[in-house]
Amino acid sequence: MTTKASVGRRQFVKLCASTAAAVAAYPESLVGAVKHGEFYEKVQLHDQDDNPLRANMLKPDKNYLFFYPFISTPCFLIRLNKPVHRAVNLVTRDGSSYDWPGGVGRDQQIVSFSAICAHKMSHPSVRVSFINYRPEEVQFAGNDSRFHRRSNVIYCCSEGSVYDPADGARVLGGPAPHPLAAILLEHDPNTDALSAVGVAGQSMFDPYFKTFQHRLELEFRTENVTETARGSARVIDLESFCSRQILC
Repeated sequence: MTTKASVGRRQFVKLCASTAAAVAAYPESLVGAVKHGEFYEKVQLHDQDDNPLRANMLKPDKNYLFFYPFISTPCFLIRLNKPVHRAVNLVTRDGSSYDWPGGVGRDQQIVSFSAICAHKMSHPSVRVSFINYRPEEVQFAGNDSRFHRRSNVIYCCSEGSVYDPADGARVLGGPAPHPLAAILLEHDPNTDALSAVGVAGQSMFDPYFKTFQHRLELEFRTENVTETARGSARVIDLESFCSRQILC
C-alpha cells in the first residue's frame, strides 16, 4: 500500500487527538456517533463566495456538494423537506453497529453523506455523476424484490443502489452492502453556521484512493489527493461541478 493511497496510518495520531478534543467539546451531540466513526479536523462550510455558509441559505431538496474529510472525497449536503429528529442505529458490512445522530440545523433538516457509493464507488466527477439525490418520485427494485416508488432518495444509477437520507442513508434497494458513510455535522445556533467534524459508518476512502488516484490527481491538479481538508470547505451545486448527471 503506497503512502498516497493509505489513509489510516498517516492520520492515526491526528485522529486520536481530534477525537478526544471533539468528544470533550461536544459530548451530547457527537459521542453517540463515535462508535464505528472517526473525527477529522473541524472544517467550516462556506458558500461559493467563500463566506461562512448559513444553514438557512440551503434550498430544500437541492443537490449540494463539498469535499471532506479529504480534499478529493465528495459529500452530499441536503436540506430535506422535513425534520429528522431521531437518531438511527445502522450496521456496516462486517456487522459493526453505529449511531447516526439525525438532522442538524434549526429545523433539523440538514443531513450529509459521502457521495461515494458503497457498492462500486461510483461518485460525482467533473464529467459525470451516476449518483444523485432525487427529490422527485423514482422507481427502484427494493430489498424485498418488489418494485417501489419513492421520492427523496439517493439513487446510484450505476448498479441501482438506493439509499434513504432521512434514515441515515440506509440501503433501500440494489447491491450496496451497507449505508453510505455519514458525514457528522455541527450547527452553531448563534450564527447558523455549519461545520463538518467526522465520519460515521463504513467509509470507502482507502479503496477509492487506490482505484481512482491517478484520475483524481488530474481532476484536482495535485499529487496529494489524500490531503486532509482544513479550515473551510466550499459548498457548491452538484450541477455546477458535474457536466452531466445520469438520472434513471
